[in-house]
Amino acid sequence: MSLSKYKLTIVVFALISLVSLPSLSSCAPARGRKGIHLNEIQLPPRFEISIYASNVENARSMAIGDKGTLFVGTRTAGNVYAIVDRNRDNKADEIFTVAKGLNMPNGVAYRDGALYVAEVNRVLRFDDIEDRLRNPPKPAIVRDDFPTDRHHGWKFIRFGPDDNLYIPVGAPCNICERGDERYASVMRMQADGRGLEIFAHGVRNTVGFDWNPKTKELWFTDNGRDWLGDDRPPDELNHAPGNGLHFGFPYCHGGTIPDPDYGANRSCNEFTPPAMQLGPHVAALGMSFYTGIMFPPEYRNQIFIAEHGSWNRTVPIGYRISLVRLEGDRAVHYEVFAKGWLQNGRAWGRPVDVLVMPDGALLVSDDRAGVIYRISYKSQ
Repeated sequence: MSLSKYKLTIVVFALISLVSLPSLSSCAPARGRKGIHLNEIQLPPRFEISIYASNVENARSMAIGDKGTLFVGTRTAGNVYAIVDRNRDNKADEIFTVAKGLNMPNGVAYRDGALYVAEVNRVLRFDDIEDRLRNPPKPAIVRDDFPTDRHHGWKFIRFGPDDNLYIPVGAPCNICERGDERYASVMRMQADGRGLEIFAHGVRNTVGFDWNPKTKELWFTDNGRDWLGDDRPPDELNHAPGNGLHFGFPYCHGGTIPDPDYGANRSCNEFTPPAMQLGPHVAALGMSFYTGIMFPPEYRNQIFIAEHGSWNRTVPIGYRISLVRLEGDRAVHYEVFAKGWLQNGRAWGRPVDVLVMPDGALLVSDDRAGVIYRISYKSQ
């Protein structure tokens, strides 16, 4: 082959190679490992999101121990995890499975060295848990006479400022009436299981609640019923300044929408309306008042809500962290704080719970991606 023909061949192959390569503009951005796309999460300026713990299968509700151990319940996995950050670098060093094979152990709470775990029909207690992560104790049964229905049977639990453990019992249906008043309620009992009583009625399915740090009054999310259309009813953020209030289920939704099956039996005027209507079918779950000092002052004592995301809607909605702003004791504004888990109608992650850490960072659990995120703020 002559030198000129050799040079021509090299040029031709080079051109073919360039044509066959994708252009830089068509290359997909870096997506992160295991389908976790942190680059897609949108936050307000100066806020950052990172991975606090990964490989946390079906991560749901969270609680923090005295020594900084993060406890995480699950719904479908049947496990309870303990996550340890020994060197305080805001990343998990070790994850322990402290319980296995439980019946939807969604709810976790911590008090006086013990971890409380809520299954569908019972509450367990693991004593001295932070000193026994490698060899967890056999749990004590605090109470085991809750309904056994798995429909809305998973529970979120938390200790209130009155030292009682608050435990919801969801409606065992999409929409129904039941003679047993425990259904569609928020209950409370002493830490040893005594004194069980109904605190709030007409609550279809709450999987998140917290107390205003100033007034010590209960606020909670509630999931609206399905099959009333894409835009009805709204999920709810409710405020219960005292016990004995009724929040409308199954007769009234969102404070103003009579149920087509049961609304004729009672008037919406008879019930406590929501403090704020949330998005329709967003599946508002865990919520927390922001009590830290890391975030700017305008976030303090405001409410963060994990929206797990819709299934009963033509166009998906939710899959985000929302913020409800308060003025005094009144909810006045509902806005998106973090989004990006939903992309082009498909969700790669589903936020479940939010927890304010001692340093002021906000942890977010994700039961689809199986991770715990850490949202922090840098002032400069």
